[in-house]
Amino acid sequence: MKEVLLPELAESVVEGEILKWLVEEGDTIALEQPLCEVMTDKVTVELPSPVAGVLSKRLAGEGDIVAVHAAIALIDESGSGAGAPSPAQAIQDTAENPTTTDAQLPTQAQEEREQLTGDAGGSIVEARHLPKADDDSTSLFKAFASDEAVKVQGLGQRQASPAPQAPVRNDGRVLAVPAARQLARELNVDLGMVQGSGPNGRIRVSDVLSHSQAGQAANAAPVQPAPSPTAPAPTAQPAAKGALGGLPVAPVQYRTPKGYEHLEDRVPLRGMRRAISNQMVASHLYTVRTLTVDEVNLSKLVEFRARVKDEAKAADVKLSYLPFIFKAVAAALRKYPSLNTSFDEATQEIVQKRYYNMGMAVATDAGLTVPVLRDVNQKSVFDLAREVVDLASRAQAGKLQPDELSGSTFSITNIGSIGALFSFPIINVPDAAILGIHSIVKRPIVDEHDNIVVAHMMYLSLSFDHRLVDGAEAARFCKEVIRLLENPDRLMLEAM
Repeated sequence: MKEVLLPELAESVVEGEILKWLVEEGDTIALEQPLCEVMTDKVTVELPSPVAGVLSKRLAGEGDIVAVHAAIALIDESGSGAGAPSPAQAIQDTAENPTTTDAQLPTQAQEEREQLTGDAGGSIVEARHLPKADDDSTSLFKAFASDEAVKVQGLGQRQASPAPQAPVRNDGRVLAVPAARQLARELNVDLGMVQGSGPNGRIRVSDVLSHSQAGQAANAAPVQPAPSPTAPAPTAQPAAKGALGGLPVAPVQYRTPKGYEHLEDRVPLRGMRRAISNQMVASHLYTVRTLTVDEVNLSKLVEFRARVKDEAKAADVKLSYLPFIFKAVAAALRKYPSLNTSFDEATQEIVQKRYYNMGMAVATDAGLTVPVLRDVNQKSVFDLAREVVDLASRAQAGKLQPDELSGSTFSITNIGSIGALFSFPIINVPDAAILGIHSIVKRPIVDEHDNIVVAHMMYLSLSFDHRLVDGAEAARFCKEVIRLLENPDRLMLEAM
């Protein structure tokens, strides 16, 4: 029996969501035949079968979050599922024939026998596949590693159950996502006492919230006796709040107004929408987001683009304003490098980067995705224009590769393409900042000669992490971007 493991689909990806199974149990499978669709970081890929045979069992269901290297299916390589006994039958045969060894049992049967007999040294045994996870257990951040064994407990269970003490890394630190560490500090929670529900027992934000809520319940004051008829009614106290801007310590359950049940539909939070939700929560929990707004006169750039439009057409290039903005941003980042950094919560280090990869937000029918243009400072405007069109079209078609959605050092979102005047962009963690560009509109301005003229104006909205970037440097960065965009000839000289 061959175990099909979830492979490493991209660097730093430690889990994926099973979106859809393409084969049923009992189906004959050819080598390299697609088994299922898996989503990681908003990218959907088909997972091919590593062997030919019969799909004996699916170990993960649609919507499950599965850790890298965890088993998701069993394939009978003999070409028939009849040759392999079921785990229950194998255990029964072993009981009737004590000379049968574990090596003669199917993997799943070995696990269940260990749970029955305690041969694994206790009731906790190593899992061969990841348990089913609900929406509350999805990761907010990528984990540090995936080598540690996922643990399950109890007879025949496939529910995750952490050990009494939180698992630790080789360096002795408790396994926890960065957002959980930050929340634990703010709520004064000892991570060593928290049970983790993530892959390999990793502690997530929901685990810290649950532990904090349980502690508050345990320390609650005893029930007071009922007041006498003449005593004043007690004053209602507000519900307990967490430390993050008044967020409740437990998830709030939505309740349908009475009489409107037939006018509501419930749709599971799955696929790209779940990935977007996790990324937005991560940005909210793990950045100190601050906004600065400025405006730029693009009149000279509009004229410059019009002059080179024929050359672009001859080179089969669709030339928008985005490539010029990418070049200006890359040049400004070299001058103000704090906006081209990330913060490593695990090591408490600021990561300073000497490369310039631009994330480009693209709205699709399925949701927002952010493909990455790499080494922007080394490419020409025409090269970037081709890449913008290619990435945007493949993003719309859902054909991006996982590595095309990671590795950004700074991001740009074009809100102006749908007519927005202002915005407060969400930082694309782990980037330190994101620049929102808006509609180019004709407005009257006063020029340097005190004349009222019509100019092509655009607002810029820069969201930045105030832990990494000071407000003054963010403002100077915007001014440098403005200087280059308002002088396209200078931009061509300095940004190449």
